[in-house]
Amino acid sequence: MTNLAPPNPKLLTLAAAVARRAELRAAGKKIVFTNGVFDLLHTGHLYYLQQARAQGDALCIALNADSSVRALKGPLRPVQNETQRAYALGALACVDAVIIFNTPRLDAEIRALAPDVYCKAGDYTLEKLDPGERAALESVGARIEFMPFLPGFSTTALIARIKAAGEI
Repeated sequence: MTNLAPPNPKLLTLAAAVARRAELRAAGKKIVFTNGVFDLLHTGHLYYLQQARAQGDALCIALNADSSVRALKGPLRPVQNETQRAYALGALACVDAVIIFNTPRLDAEIRALAPDVYCKAGDYTLEKLDPGERAALESVGARIEFMPFLPGFSTTALIARIKAAGEI
């Protein structure tokens, strides 16, 4: 898998995202934060990200690093590397910033960014959120929102369809 991707001005370090967050806060803007793998972007992802962005003035995505995706999804994932996934997300008008995180949980990123709103897909509940991440969200006063889940779309299902199409 190649690591090449075009330049991505929306891919930020955590420090740069925090600085951008401070600028937006000073301008009275609400920041929305979400996270995920976003391996092969599909209709479900796009719908979710647009719904999340509508919750505020800017959307920042914490993208799972490749090592984290392998731990979560298995040794054959991700299909696209973190740089390529970040580029695809950065190309979307509804996305304002992308950071790549290498840790199992986002507690530190949440505390550093102090988002106004944290979004997860509707297949999550408060009980399903990691307790440490939930505590971090509560400590910064973030509103937690669950976006409507668009059933029938998943990267795993898309990969299966692509494999089946290749066998025809």
